[in-house]
Amino acid sequence: MAKWTPKHEAPEPLEGPVVATITGGTIVWFVLFLVQLPFYGWFRDHGHLWWLWTCLAGGGLGLIGIWYVRKRDAAIKRAGVPQSTSAEKLS
Repeated sequence: MAKWTPKHEAPEPLEGPVVATITGGTIVWFVLFLVQLPFYGWFRDHGHLWWLWTCLAGGGLGLIGIWYVRKRDAAIKRAGVPQSTSAEKLS
């Protein structure tokens, strides 16, 4: 079996409003948790209690995600400042 080799370079990763996207998703998870909370008894009786805890876990992991992408965004911005300064000196 021959080894597969790419025929072209990989495209650049897409960058967008990452912090806003993660924040929005986290809010959705917490809202889903709060909407399902009044039906706790029904979920427990029908064996679907994991739906409730999945939403809470999604919201909790989303908080970690917000922290992570904010730190990442700040690091990217910090790394970008010296590059533009050094490029201006070369001109």
